[in-house]
Amino acid sequence: MKETIKQIVSTLPDTPGVYQYFDKHDKIIYIGKAKSLKKRVSSYFTGEQSNYGKTAMLVKNIADIRFIVVETEHDALLLENSLIKKHQPRYNVMLKDDKTYPWICIKKERFPRVFSTRRFIRDGSTYFGPYASGRMVNTLLELVGQLYKLRNCNLVLSEENIEKKKFRVCLEYHVGNCKGPCEGFQSEEDYNDSIRQIKEILKGNINTVIAFLTSLMKEHATALRYEEAQQVKEKLQVLENYKSKSVVVNASIHNVEVFSIVDKPGMAYVNFLKVMNGAIVQVHTVELKKKLDESPEELLAIAINEIRTRFNSNAAEVLVNVIPELTLPGVNFIIPKIGDKKHLLNLSEKNLMYYIREQESRIEKLDPTIKTTRILTQMKTDLRMIDLPVRIECFDNSNIQGAFPVSAMSVFIDARPAKSEYRHYNVKTVEGPDDFATMREVISRRYGRLKEEGGEMPQLIVIDGGKGQLSAAVTALKELDLYGKVTVIGIAKKLEEIYYPNDSVPLYLDKKGETLKVLQHIRDEVHRFGITHHRKRRTKALTGTELGEIPGVGEATTTALLRKFKSVKKVKEASAEELEEAVGKDKALRIYSFYHP
Repeated sequence: MKETIKQIVSTLPDTPGVYQYFDKHDKIIYIGKAKSLKKRVSSYFTGEQSNYGKTAMLVKNIADIRFIVVETEHDALLLENSLIKKHQPRYNVMLKDDKTYPWICIKKERFPRVFSTRRFIRDGSTYFGPYASGRMVNTLLELVGQLYKLRNCNLVLSEENIEKKKFRVCLEYHVGNCKGPCEGFQSEEDYNDSIRQIKEILKGNINTVIAFLTSLMKEHATALRYEEAQQVKEKLQVLENYKSKSVVVNASIHNVEVFSIVDKPGMAYVNFLKVMNGAIVQVHTVELKKKLDESPEELLAIAINEIRTRFNSNAAEVLVNVIPELTLPGVNFIIPKIGDKKHLLNLSEKNLMYYIREQESRIEKLDPTIKTTRILTQMKTDLRMIDLPVRIECFDNSNIQGAFPVSAMSVFIDARPAKSEYRHYNVKTVEGPDDFATMREVISRRYGRLKEEGGEMPQLIVIDGGKGQLSAAVTALKELDLYGKVTVIGIAKKLEEIYYPNDSVPLYLDKKGETLKVLQHIRDEVHRFGITHHRKRRTKALTGTELGEIPGVGEATTTALLRKFKSVKKVKEASAEELEEAVGKDKALRIYSFYHP
């Protein structure tokens, strides 16, 4: 540690605050917050994190440290957030989000207008939001328009102007979209009743509005005002329909926030749900571009602070999938285990996975090599390999009761079939249906030749079969002194278990994961290729017999004859009646005549 830095660290206070790291050009390269400035800053220079990765590069570039003391950790969090946005230091996590989000504004004026806007003006108007998507805003405004007849003009509807008859009703009044407050056809009290109900809906308190309208409908019906009761009933139906689409859990869950995080190399993703009366009223996902080796707990703290500030959220109960490194006054972070709250967290995580998949798909279309690298990296992790499985070779045996034994090899390069590399093998040294000996022979021949010629070895060998076939392949590799240099696994057909040498417990991969899909694909390819070759060899062998020389007798008839009589000699000795039982009268006559002219 530099002497000047050492002196600064030694004099840091043990209080909450924000610290700033400067490089030799006096430029801010990192801003952080701390519950204890002394402990936090010291950890960069004395802990293990200062010895590796990007953190080591940060520490190496620090030429000066400055700090700001604040009252609480929450104050430090807010100050850190504003300073990062202002200076955008090189090593800080960056939120990839430059959108201006829409609000719903209830204008501060007589007979207030309700409209969407992307400008937040502090003029006393009431704003709801911001909303993560314009679609949500349009849905809510459409609901408001169905329920209440509000003006959308910008006339100054002062009491004086209305009394002087300065305005005339427009087309909106005549088509039934407005009740005409400009000419005094609607009272201010009636209009403001609608505005109060709209505010409750936008807050998520739909049940309050439903209860009020239900009471009003009964009141109209009791007073025999059936037309008014029917109009209120139609509003109730619209609200109930909207509510049925919005409520996802128990309606008693009120003013709750949900945050879930997925941490990936170089990036992290955080999903946010806002729940009011069991209804999701806001949904948003942010991406965080990592600059150092930040933990999920640190990243989630950054995202929570940013999102709560942006969306003016103040829920006391926050559901998370990891506890963030964050303390907020009056806020309780909970990881739910069961029940409706667990369902909400699962929903957030599901939204997050769909978002990530969509982002990855978009990137992979621009650069297909990204998808290949991702799949190979996932396979390397799932199969506990040292190297990426760029080249995979898979083996399978085919025979019918020991007859015509063949083996086949399929090859995948970069997780895709390389059909020009496929090979088939006619078994030479094995007599009878010995699957293990066949596998041992084929593996010896394949990799013995590769070793002799200096060919490209695969990173992964897949054996189509269970522990027996895998053991035979391992024996062959040991004889060639290749065992341990290449990963070799067996894949059983029944439950798709993955077997490793010397491990009796199989590995079960995610049924929907890409690793198992690639292994199933290469296994299906070797099976198809092997069966095709086996069929050709069997056909050639059968049609190559004396029976194949008989006019009108093909492969199917030859196979039927050999299956029944076992040999050509017994076919010659068979009577016409016996032949007829096997292949029918016409072909039996041809065969019998061929041997008994």
